[in-house]
Amino acid sequence: MTFAESLLGGLVWLALTFAAAWIGTRFLPDAWFQRLNKPPWNPPNWLFAPVWTMLYLLMAAAAWLVWRRYGLGGALLPLSIFVLQLALNSAWTWLFFGRHLPLAALVDIVLLWVVILVLLTLFWRLEPLAGVMMIPYLAWVSFASALNWSIWRLNPEVPTV
Repeated sequence: MTFAESLLGGLVWLALTFAAAWIGTRFLPDAWFQRLNKPPWNPPNWLFAPVWTMLYLLMAAAAWLVWRRYGLGGALLPLSIFVLQLALNSAWTWLFFGRHLPLAALVDIVLLWVVILVLLTLFWRLEPLAGVMMIPYLAWVSFASALNWSIWRLNPEVPTV
């Protein structure tokens, strides 16, 4: 693989990953979210953008490392799972902030967590550094899952479907 091909591939993975991030920015915390009861350990809203930016960069770099070493054909399963987790990630934002459905979002984020764990394992086997790069994402989604669950439990009056 030439340097130009590798660079182009990196840009494609970056664009794909940040396309999912862009979808997430269509649904931001609003007045509904501000009115919700939240646990005392709920982070301030300003923290989410820098954390997610770092996580999306790590995700894109991890996918690029696997793609660069094995190509799409040699890593079709893990790279397909990578795209699946991007879709689940975007779906969570739409469900929680767009549709105001914390329970549906909780189901989505639990599924996302499982998919990330599978992806981390597959990436680790192919390219250990790529697996390591997915650990902060899994940790943050673990935290976000607990936060989602807490918000759902603290707001029983919120519709679930």
